[in-house]
Amino acid sequence: PQRIYYLSLEFYMGRTLQNTMVNLGLQNACDEAIYQLGLDLEELEEIEEDAGLGNGGLGRLAACFLDSMATLGLAAYGYGIRYEFGIFNQKIVDGWQVEEADDWLRYGNPWEKARPEYMLPVQFYGRVEHTPDGVKWIDTQVVLAMPYDTPVPGYKNNTVNTMRLWSAKAPNDFNLQEFNVGDYIEAVLDRNLAENISRVLYPNDNFFEGKELRLKQEYFVVAATLQDIIRRFKSSKFGCRDPVRTCFETFPDKVAIQLNDTHPALSIPELMRILVDVEKVDWDKAWEITKRTCAYTNHTVLPEALERWPVSMFEKLLPRHLEIIYALNQMHLDRVAALYPGDIDRLRRMSVIEEGDCKRINMAHLCVIGSHAVNGVARIHSDIVKNSVFKDFYELEPEKFQNKTNGITPRRWLLLCNPGLADVIAEKIGEGFITDLSQLKKLLDFINNETFIRDVAKVKQENKLKFAAYLEEQYKVKVNPSSMFDVQVKRIHEYKRQLLNCLHAITLYNRIRSNPSKSFVPRTIMIGGKAAPGYHMAKMIIKLITSIGEVINNDPYVGDKLKVIFLENYRVSLAEKVIPAADLSQQISTAGTEASGTGNMKFMVNGALTIGTMDGANVEMAEEAGEENLFIFGMRVEDVEALDRQGYNAREYYERLPELRQAIDQIHSGFFSPRDPGCFRDVVNMLMHHDRFKVFADYEAYIKCQGQVDQLFMDPREWTKKVIRNIACSGKFSSDRTITEYAREIWGVEPSDTKIPPPNLPRD
Repeated sequence: PQRIYYLSLEFYMGRTLQNTMVNLGLQNACDEAIYQLGLDLEELEEIEEDAGLGNGGLGRLAACFLDSMATLGLAAYGYGIRYEFGIFNQKIVDGWQVEEADDWLRYGNPWEKARPEYMLPVQFYGRVEHTPDGVKWIDTQVVLAMPYDTPVPGYKNNTVNTMRLWSAKAPNDFNLQEFNVGDYIEAVLDRNLAENISRVLYPNDNFFEGKELRLKQEYFVVAATLQDIIRRFKSSKFGCRDPVRTCFETFPDKVAIQLNDTHPALSIPELMRILVDVEKVDWDKAWEITKRTCAYTNHTVLPEALERWPVSMFEKLLPRHLEIIYALNQMHLDRVAALYPGDIDRLRRMSVIEEGDCKRINMAHLCVIGSHAVNGVARIHSDIVKNSVFKDFYELEPEKFQNKTNGITPRRWLLLCNPGLADVIAEKIGEGFITDLSQLKKLLDFINNETFIRDVAKVKQENKLKFAAYLEEQYKVKVNPSSMFDVQVKRIHEYKRQLLNCLHAITLYNRIRSNPSKSFVPRTIMIGGKAAPGYHMAKMIIKLITSIGEVINNDPYVGDKLKVIFLENYRVSLAEKVIPAADLSQQISTAGTEASGTGNMKFMVNGALTIGTMDGANVEMAEEAGEENLFIFGMRVEDVEALDRQGYNAREYYERLPELRQAIDQIHSGFFSPRDPGCFRDVVNMLMHHDRFKVFADYEAYIKCQGQVDQLFMDPREWTKKVIRNIACSGKFSSDRTITEYAREIWGVEPSDTKIPPPNLPRD
């Protein structure tokens, strides 16, 4: 069959035990067996470490995709890096984030199997020699790539795919070559330098940090993976390791490589290098093969997130790849120049090489010219990709550009994390929805069914009680379980506008203080997420949230009406607990900045209502459920663009809106930081003078919309009916649907629902 290779520098897998039991249909049997041994399965599950090999959405998407590809019977492999240290553990000390290394392998990892027999060499540095027999890359340093395989089971179809993660190993002669005469001890200690490649995940989400070690990681995963792909392509018969196929004509019919963002973009020049330099394929033929094989998914439009590597770094680390990139760029620019004679500015805009004080390689441009398909991850994002980010490229080859709206796996994000809700649904419509989430539409017939309304509300209340107990046990905080659980969990970033949430919390607080006898809809505002260690503003935002909580939660006038809680160390396993308990999901990024979002989908399928802007997949969620069934507020993309042209003036909103002014003055004066009154001056200064994400511009609409949330929450029956409508309309957001679209429209394969006979049954 055609094999699919999903290349990603991140796989945010979380825990594996329960997921394996669910997909193998063994959960009840295991539960019972463990219970008979006098143990509690849930207690056991809590012992497992999360595999935190990702930052956020991009890494978690890769994990959902693996689950769906296996469930859809695709011959798919996930390829990445086996980081010794994943995303840091977050501690809150004194209200500030403190990072701790995530030593997730400390007690071993029972799910992985080392495969030393498939170890492969990866080369760095060296120089290029042009000889009569072709090009040679010589005098390189070698690092070995050791594969570790983790099984990826499909849902009850007896299919098990593989995630193969590479670990860096120094060769035994490392630094002991002829030129190193003296220090044997020093040389052995230097093995660490090679093995550092797979030491640690870079903790940046939506931000490019041009470090040499990161470029090494990117080439390391690409070089090892492509050797593996080509070895597998050449052994035509399963289990046979002798190279049989030597003609690469059929390569794109047998191999599809999906690049998860630009991080594995080096696949393009590396495949060219192997085809041209090693396999002696003609250049133009090699380029055709490469383009037909590779496809690129764009994940962000934020300029600071785009990978632009200094040419000087390439020259040193990957000299042959630099030559190949120059040649590909020349070919590309010749084509553009022929189509648009005299348009020099267009050549500058479209070049893979950015000229300037420091010449850089634009990896996104490399991906676009080297792929047969380029996709965004939600309709609005794909439109922005076509009309602004890659506008020139879209004009050149419109057929290349597609949309593939993200999805989430209903196995982990409904069955596993919310069995109560899954049971209530299955009772009404059967179990077919687990592998065909569009069947949730059948729930529309039960929107006015009193028992169903009651059952859905009861499951939510149980989930809230359970989460409240967890918060009390873990963090010693008491919350009111009948209050509205208002949740915003995601990486801390200015564009995600946790600050807007803060301003709402302060506004509610001020309203309670100025009118303590008035009846308020009680809320527990929970905000969670990690800040990149070097992102000063994000760390200040965390300190602000914890400081606001300190004041509000200890004010006797407020009592049970309002609590602000920062959820420490937000990660996959915590998401599985908090999402089923949420009443309100906050998805409030500035329109045009959140490519898709996937947390929004998890909340929707788990029975929370969404307050959000028309951004990312929120647009399609509103389309599916009806805009009146979400709390949509604020500027649309067009409004943001208009405001940019006009010039955004924060002060104007500050002067005009007394509640906003009061909140900002309190933050500024040290009301929330009495021991350090100047603590938040950077935050206020940013909001007032250089806020790229226009927090104040949406404040008024947001506060008003939150008022409508309060109104509905006071009518539990109407609230629950809206919840049911949302769940019933969430079927589109299954990663099974997403992967089916990738398979048919990019990879050229058909998903299958065939259940392979189990190994204990004889095959025909």
